[in-house]
Formats: sequence, C-alpha cells, structure tokens
Amino acid sequence: MMEIPATSLIQSLAFFMLSAGCVWIAGARLAYLADTLADRFKLAKSLVGLLLLSLATSLPEVATTLTAAIQQSRDLVLNNLFGGIALQTAVLAMADFWARGPITNYPRKANHALEATLLVLLLAVTLVIVNLGETLVVAGVGLGSAYIAVIYVGAIWLLRRYDDSSDWVPVDLPDPDSLAFPAPTGLAETGNSSLIWQAVASCVAILTFGLLLVWFADRIADQSGLGTGFVGVTLLAAATSLPEISTSIAAVRIGAYTMAISNIFGSNLIMLVLVFPADILFRSGPILQNTSPMVSLALGFGLIVTAIYLIGLIVRRKPRIGVFGLDSIFVLITFLASLAAYYYVR
Repeated sequence: MMEIPATSLIQSLAFFMLSAGCVWIAGARLAYLADTLADRFKLAKSLVGLLLLSLATSLPEVATTLTAAIQQSRDLVLNNLFGGIALQTAVLAMADFWARGPITNYPRKANHALEATLLVLLLAVTLVIVNLGETLVVAGVGLGSAYIAVIYVGAIWLLRRYDDSSDWVPVDLPDPDSLAFPAPTGLAETGNSSLIWQAVASCVAILTFGLLLVWFADRIADQSGLGTGFVGVTLLAAATSLPEISTSIAAVRIGAYTMAISNIFGSNLIMLVLVFPADILFRSGPILQNTSPMVSLALGFGLIVTAIYLIGLIVRRKPRIGVFGLDSIFVLITFLASLAAYYYVR
C-alpha cells in the first residue's frame, strides 16, 4: 500500500467523504452506461449486472483484499469481504425507496432466485469451512478455499446457461407501473465506442478513488481507536461496497431492476471467491483457519439477508410498509442487528 501524507482524524474523514463522492458519481455513471450498452448489444440486463457490473464495482474489493493478504492481515481480508455481504444486500432494501413497489416483484424469470440460492450455498459452505478450520492444507493453501472457487465457477456456468432458459416461469405476477424506455440517461445519441471508453474511465475512477477510500478507512480505524476488526467489517466494508451502492440505486432509478439485483448478488459471489486468491497470497497458513468470531457472524448475517430475499423473490405478492416491501424491511432490520452484533464482539 503506497504511503500517503499524514492527516488528522478530521482530515482523514474529509478525504474519505471526498473519495466517497467521486466513487458515487463514477458508479452511477457506470450504471447508466451498462444499461445503454445492454440495450445496444441486445444483452439481458440480469446477465450484464451479474458478469459486467458486479465485476467492475468489485474492483476496490479485489485490490484491497489482495493487498491486505500480501500484508498478512487475515482479519482485514475476511472482515472486509464477508462484512460487505449483508451491507450490499441491504442496498437492495434501500432501493425500494426509488423503485415502483418492492424490487423483488419485478424479475419475470427465475434467474435471480437461482442467484440467491447459489449464494446461500456458497455462504453455507464457507461457514462450514471456517468452523472446521481447514483440515486439509496443500502448500499453505486450504483446500476449502479452493473448493469455494470451484463452486463459484460452477455457479457462474449454471447461471450463464440458465439465462436463456424458460423451463420455470412464475405466474400471477403483479403488474409494475409503466417505465419510460429508453431509460432517461441522456446517452441515446452517444456512439458505441464512446460508451465503451466512458465505461472504462468509470471503472478506473472506481478503482482509484475506491482505493483511496480504503486507505483513509484504515487510517480512521487507527486514529479513532475503534480497531481494524470493527472498522473492517463496517466502515471499510461500506467503503469498498460504495460502487455497488451507487450503481444499484442508479439502476433502480432508471428502471433497470433486474440489473440492480444481479449486480448485488454477483458482487456477493465475487467477494466469496476472492478468498481463494487471498489464501494463495497469505503465507501465514490457511486464511480461513483460526478466524475471529466476527467472520462467522458476518457469514451468518449474509445467509439470513440472502434467504430473506430468496423468499421475497418466490412470494410475489407481499405486504408493504409505505414504499418498502416486507422482505426489504426484514433485510434492513437484520443489517442493523448485524452492526450491533459486530460492535458487541469487537
């Protein structure tokens, strides 16, 4: 990690907020660009969200995770990765505020239910491996982390193969309000090459300012005295999840609901598979061995919020409280409970 000039706590907070604003703007722009490119090249928006948008918005997590692994910081790697899962899922709950009804009412295919199911599977497998403590180790790398990578590859293959399938179709769907198409992004007249270059520039901005967010979050952890464990699972996870937050909210505001859902589930899958390259770089033993209680808590809360949305995707007509679906309310409550739990075991 490169050296940055010394700053006071107030200055660190100010630079953190400035970087957050830049990431927010770049993430929102990337959502508009991805939506327009999906229309131009006739790609399913759920697929664009799962494979393109989730990977682009996960760039800060990738850089942070691998850097922390090289620095042999097990807690920072795992708390950052797993702590962001419940947070990013809570983003979908907050997105109900901008959606025309509960966001889980909109998918017309079973893709998103399959995404959530595979995410539950991967979270459960990771939780089991964490509690077993990596009983099989080869060259300092736990076979459990390799198994997680294999499941991830299989999950992406299955989701890609299933994308064009119509062997399961939900019925009795609520009728969503009509949307303005093409989405009002101001990109209708922009050429394809310009769209692609703007998307690349947005990705570079997300990576650059995302890393600055991470650096200042780490500095705030030291200067505030809260410690890297609690900050890693809260502030740092929020910092690296900010691209997913901004892109998802922007996608919902232009009516690209399926892209927003796939972006979050896809990003959560990526955060789990990053355990494998982190384990390779972490040379102090298997990275999933001798973990803190906060790691198991983060995985458990990730399971809960994902399962809630899986239920929401299956139960199409559900009660609402104001603009929020009942599933989103439960996800927000669970996320707030997770923050209290993290503080308790810090």
